[in-house]
Amino acid sequence: MNNESNGDRPVILVVDDTPDNLALMSALLRDSYKVKVANGGEKALRIARTVPRPDLILLDIMMPDIDGYRVCRDLKADPATRDIPVVFLTALAEQEDERIGLELGAVDYITKPIGAPILQARVRNHLNLKAAADFLRDKTRYLEAEVERRTADMRAIQDVTIVAMASLAETRDNETGAHIRRTQHYVRALAEELQGHPRFAAVLTDDMIDLLFKSAPLHDIGKVGIPDAILLKPGKLTAGEWEVMRSHATQGAAAIAQAEAMLGGGTASFLHLAREIAESHHEKWDGSGYPRGLKGEEIPLSARLMALADVYDALISKRVYKDPMPHEEAAGIIADGRGRHFDPDVADAFLRNADRFKAIALRFQE
Repeated sequence: MNNESNGDRPVILVVDDTPDNLALMSALLRDSYKVKVANGGEKALRIARTVPRPDLILLDIMMPDIDGYRVCRDLKADPATRDIPVVFLTALAEQEDERIGLELGAVDYITKPIGAPILQARVRNHLNLKAAADFLRDKTRYLEAEVERRTADMRAIQDVTIVAMASLAETRDNETGAHIRRTQHYVRALAEELQGHPRFAAVLTDDMIDLLFKSAPLHDIGKVGIPDAILLKPGKLTAGEWEVMRSHATQGAAAIAQAEAMLGGGTASFLHLAREIAESHHEKWDGSGYPRGLKGEEIPLSARLMALADVYDALISKRVYKDPMPHEEAAGIIADGRGRHFDPDVADAFLRNADRFKAIALRFQE
């Protein structure tokens, strides 16, 4: 009945300043319960807060140090003792006294004198009620812990899924690994800067930013379908090769959509942003991008953030077909693309955080 008690018998704490009353209550209850006694409120509180705690408290009201009302109030204010049922056992028989006691949180109010069978029956009933309440409370705690554990497992599955899929892209291009980590942090920097902007505040919650950070590594997953002769070509691509290269956006979106379908609706929702990013991060604000020629806010916000992150990183990074560009020059190109290539507010967020981008680039160098 009390998970903290050492024995099988419930523990009853009797609180009364009269020795004869303590002796009488002990005699009536000790055959069925383990009985503890306190001759004042202060001692009662000390016993109640000591493990093993009582399963039930029989509490007198009129005591010289602190009265029973104050004891009950203190018990209910303490998380360690608030669930112990309190039964007032007192000579005060006025309805007002009973009202005060019950409003303080007592489960019962018994006036003296009381017959032994009635006292034992009421104690037994309240202990049964407490046992049921303890069971439900423990079950609730178990269920809450189980939900928390399963949520953590689901997040771990999401993380592993994204890392495993992103690793496919890394195997095709040895420059991609650091690029993935940099663009993750660029996207987070932009999202955090825009979190207080009226256009984006409702969308860019902390949870959404975490999801964007997790999803960003999949932006180039479609490159696994591009032949090495094109993906790793050191020179300029032909028109036909460029068309093949551009197809990585639709190939990536299709691969993630297939993964979503295999995982099932609600479970796969965490891949939704990844699919948006993979398909649309080459779209441009003025509609001149690919693969669908989306314009303005037709482009998902996730892809607009990645568009800037991806371009900035491509500019400052060495590739098989070009040398790296200085940060200041890259920032100038981003500024020039404001309202044409990039969402103006996203470009402004970058310009306000250009130093943070530079620091991220240095932290995750090739």
